[in-house]
Amino acid sequence: MSVELPFAPVDTIIRREAGDLRVSADAAEELARRIQERGAALAREAADRATESGRKTLMVADFGFDGADAPDADSLTLPVAPVDRIARLDIPDEYRVSMDARVALAAHLESFAVDAAEGAATLARHAGRRTVQAEDVETYFELVG
Repeated sequence: MSVELPFAPVDTIIRREAGDLRVSADAAEELARRIQERGAALAREAADRATESGRKTLMVADFGFDGADAPDADSLTLPVAPVDRIARLDIPDEYRVSMDARVALAAHLESFAVDAAEGAATLARHAGRRTVQAEDVETYFELVG
């Protein structure tokens, strides 16, 4: 599976959460891959909810937000266009993804990335290293299941 998400915004998130630690390129790449997998899974679940409602368009509610708490694209680090491509990876072509739904998915994925980056940084510190590595990201996901 090719990674649709550019590494730069993922690197920004992981560096922000790592604080004074360095971040290897492999760590950002591993986190981007995990974000993409999670995004595709969330889109599949959203498509199932849309189908149950008799729709072919994924809406913000399909991602667990109502109109009042829908996120704002300008507040996100992850870009919406690649998130849209991620959403379409594993759903049939006849589904559409509303703009608000793309932003909602990006918000979910950014929160997911922040949690993983914090965990990976904690693991690197625990190991006595000054650099967050891909193995820290992998270990985080092994620990949280």
